[in-house]
Amino acid sequence: MHIIDISIFIIYMFSMLGVGIYFMKRNKSQEDYYVGGREMTSFHIGLSVVATDVGGGFSIGLGGLGFLIGLSGSWMLFTGIIGAWISAIFLIPIVYPLARKHNFLSFPEILNHFYNKKVAILAGVISLIGYIGFTSSQVLAGAKLAAATFPSITIVDAVLLMGVIVIGYTVLGGLKAVIFTDTIQWIILMVGLIVVGIPLGFIKVGGWEAIRIYLPNDFLSLTNISFIQFINWFITIVPIWFVGMTLYQRIYASKDEKTAKKAWFIAGLFEWPIMAFMGITLGLLGRVAFEQGMFTEFGYAPGSPIDAEIGLPLLLTHIFPVGLMGLLMSSYFSAIMSTADSCLMAASGNFTTDILRLSKQNPKSIRYSQLATLVIGILAIFLATKMQNVLDLMLYSYAFMVSGLFVPVLGFMFLKKPSAKAAMYSMLFGGGTTLALILTEVALPFGLDANFFGITFSAIVFISIQSLFKR
Repeated sequence: MHIIDISIFIIYMFSMLGVGIYFMKRNKSQEDYYVGGREMTSFHIGLSVVATDVGGGFSIGLGGLGFLIGLSGSWMLFTGIIGAWISAIFLIPIVYPLARKHNFLSFPEILNHFYNKKVAILAGVISLIGYIGFTSSQVLAGAKLAAATFPSITIVDAVLLMGVIVIGYTVLGGLKAVIFTDTIQWIILMVGLIVVGIPLGFIKVGGWEAIRIYLPNDFLSLTNISFIQFINWFITIVPIWFVGMTLYQRIYASKDEKTAKKAWFIAGLFEWPIMAFMGITLGLLGRVAFEQGMFTEFGYAPGSPIDAEIGLPLLLTHIFPVGLMGLLMSSYFSAIMSTADSCLMAASGNFTTDILRLSKQNPKSIRYSQLATLVIGILAIFLATKMQNVLDLMLYSYAFMVSGLFVPVLGFMFLKKPSAKAAMYSMLFGGGTTLALILTEVALPFGLDANFFGITFSAIVFISIQSLFKR
């Protein structure tokens, strides 16, 4: 990379640390640290939500879908707008007033309110494990990107670099630093990929004429997916809007209920159509470039095997001139860091609030919270340096979290007296079913995702025990 690009990238990284230092002096309590003092605006919350939800994985993953199937891949994030808007209408009106009244800081505290302490602790443990895995996987993803861009840097060195930056501003500034850096990072991502990446890519491949020549007709269609595929996306993505600790922290951080709802509507619109078609379009242009032979110099001639998810990075590496490459790198790291920092905050909140159960009135609680964030961050870095299958850990934790926690949330939303036993057993059996199906690699009927059966079994267990409880 040119010295100009490296300079832009370094300035960006130190700017993120500067945000953390700025907010460190303004955090006076756990409320400031974990929920931003409950005074954040809808714009910042909305951009932070979509930056966290989409992040680096979805950014690159969407490019892969565009490379493989074209515009129909945008339906994956259509489930994001469904989840965001449904939770805005049904979940936020229940959760926000309780959070204000009881000063909740975490998602399991809501379960403690409707069920009991045992349910909340189990949910806290599940969420903690999941978000440590998420944080570690995002740090590793950023490290691999850095190592590929700067050949002189090893994966371990890159992990340490990414980890120090993300952990640094998160430990120092708490949720306010996370939300404001998410806003900055998302704007950089939009500018880097929409304003620069798509126009340059479109011109470089030869415009509409080249797209029509080199792509199958169904790549420009919105019907190039099966109904089962859409269902699998739906049951994987929609439930996270009801069980994600990162999302509950942002509900609590909103200055009022109306602000929280507006933020969720903003986030939904950014997910679909803006982010969805941005990622898909870039991936589609990457496919055109591949078919034209632009990637031959990288070892990927037309017709040769290629990982669909590297089509987008190869395209952007090929088309960006000096100066803008630094912006591109900042864009990618923005997407990755915006997810990593939020997951780190979620894990820290679960540990201090739901497992250690630190007193919110303790004047030293913010220092303990910062220490917990630091320790969990170091653990995430350790996992990223020692384990190459962190992605598997993340996927297993995610599946267990969604399948286990979704039904109990529906229980307190729609039942007057939901059973704590029903919640406890549905969490264990629902999450356990999904995890067992994934680990055993059983061929599932109709091509449905393991989450479908985990959530279904969780619902059956919950309803059965709830009925016994009522009798």
